[in-house]
Amino acid sequence: MDANTHSPEDHRRRELGAFLRSRRERLSPSDTGIAAGQRRRTPGLRREEVAMIAGVGTTWYTWLEQGRDVRPSVEVLSALCQALRLDGAEQRHLFTLAGRQQPERRRIVAGKVQGPLLHMLQSLVLQPAYVVGPRWDVLAWNDAAVAIFGDYGLLEGDARNIIHGVFTDPRRRHLLVDWEQLARATLAAFRAESAKYTGDPDFERLIELMMRSSPEFREWWPQRDVVHRLSGLKHLRHPIAGAMTFEHMSLSIDDGSDMRLIVYTPLAEQNSIVKLRKLLDSQPVQKRSA
Repeated sequence: MDANTHSPEDHRRRELGAFLRSRRERLSPSDTGIAAGQRRRTPGLRREEVAMIAGVGTTWYTWLEQGRDVRPSVEVLSALCQALRLDGAEQRHLFTLAGRQQPERRRIVAGKVQGPLLHMLQSLVLQPAYVVGPRWDVLAWNDAAVAIFGDYGLLEGDARNIIHGVFTDPRRRHLLVDWEQLARATLAAFRAESAKYTGDPDFERLIELMMRSSPEFREWWPQRDVVHRLSGLKHLRHPIAGAMTFEHMSLSIDDGSDMRLIVYTPLAEQNSIVKLRKLLDSQPVQKRSA
């Protein structure tokens, strides 16, 4: 191999060092409570100051910035994140460059759907869509979702949760043609995605509620089935439009919030597109009579 040729691992280590250096040089001593003193030739913090704050050796940290083959642990990376005052996006970037998995949050934080995502949601005129949080609570939805699944605005608390709706809402059970198959798959996907929140009080409270409310949930949850599904078909039995078929897709919102955008695309099968358009045309009248 040519002396000037570097492996992808070499490039990654150098990029990690350059990123750490850029964040170090961005901080001022006053940001971390360090006395600035006189004539600092180094922009930002010195390497030994970062090492001191993070509780690591100065030589070792210097090697890390130089792109040498040192392998920081998750604990050390977390300490560097705090020492360098990294925000969420910067922390994820640091862990990615270091080839480590960032420790998962154990506490569910209520998500807020921002303007751009809301605008995109409403632009999906012929595609029922909604945004769910990490616990699968429905946070936002469009008019097409109301036409197919009902108005989430009329629901409160746990009733607006996907798992709660699938297992306890008689209308949802009737809507899903293959209810048992879909309910099992939904539960398995929910368990797989929410494993990182095990022990969260709101999560545990939902599980306890479902164990009391649904005999199927009570039977299937202890089986601990898991599945990772991003797409599939759903055959619906709409109370007004009749039989409809949708292709659904789950898309992650890449902002660290663990929110997901769920989109249903009507297929030509069973004249689903035309039926959805008719439902949307009549929706204002239905909403007024509700």
